[in-house]
Amino acid sequence: MVTITFPDREVEKKALAFLLGRFSGRVLRSGEHLVPEAALEALADQNIPFTVQGKTTYEQQVAAIRGLTSPTV
Repeated sequence: MVTITFPDREVEKKALAFLLGRFSGRVLRSGEHLVPEAALEALADQNIPFTVQGKTTYEQQVAAIRGLTSPTV
């Protein structure tokens, strides 16, 4: 899993609409998105801008499991 962010809410909505049903993932309360690496290429192919924050950390994964996230993707 990789942690990414989007430049603004409008781009985020577009990205989520695209990702929904194609990839699994989570949205942290911080606004960061946890997505599989394959989603990066798919987003780039759709010309959806995003910033890679890095590999998802253990703490982010635990937060996702404990429900400290918004399940959206």
